[in-house]
Amino acid sequence: MSARVRLPVVTPALVIAIDGPAGSGKSSVSQEVASRLGLAYLDTGAMYRAATWAVLDRGIDPDDTEAVVALMAGDAAPAIESGTDPAQPFIRVDGVDVAKAIRGELVTSAVSAVSAVGAVRQSMVDLQREHAHASSGIVVEGRDIGSVVLPQADIKVFLTADPSVRAQRRAAEVNVDDPGSVSATEDALRARDAKDTTRAISPLAPAEGSIEIDTTNLTFDDVVDAVIALVRDAPEGR
Repeated sequence: MSARVRLPVVTPALVIAIDGPAGSGKSSVSQEVASRLGLAYLDTGAMYRAATWAVLDRGIDPDDTEAVVALMAGDAAPAIESGTDPAQPFIRVDGVDVAKAIRGELVTSAVSAVSAVGAVRQSMVDLQREHAHASSGIVVEGRDIGSVVLPQADIKVFLTADPSVRAQRRAAEVNVDDPGSVSATEDALRARDAKDTTRAISPLAPAEGSIEIDTTNLTFDDVVDAVIALVRDAPEGR
């Protein structure tokens, strides 16, 4: 295992965009990269999950696009707050901590439908850009960061992995090793991949100029080191 060395930030306004499908390791890798480089960290997936939680909490059918739009664009739109300290990130909706709730099955099964709604994406993109512009350096992870949210990011990375490996990782996160459950997780990931890559607005795809890293056969530290190497090797002035 490689030594964990905290490197100096290359410039005060360094922006690293890390995209990829569900289960590719974006969140954990991004958080660790931000921690080692002394940068802020933004989990945009948590923001979409928080919006989905708000939709469900209000009894709205996530497939009812008009109702979702009315909520997100109306005067009673939920206030979504994201903590950007990689050591203590948080996600709140109207002041309520929803970090645990947004990882549940209900939100997971509905997030693709909610995040495909244009009003939801626009609201989240505006918030994400605000965080990036207010920071002195940040790692932002999601599905359309390098292509839509921050296309001028200094470093753009697209993480990917074989769906079976992603399923095993997801199952390990919740201490599940039953073959049937792992298989069901893989099926769910494949279904989400299909939805995310074919949606009309901001489909999941590597951004122009991004570096693709296949994490299938890499350890966590291997991936973190690879991203940090991109920062270290970036030309001055980028």
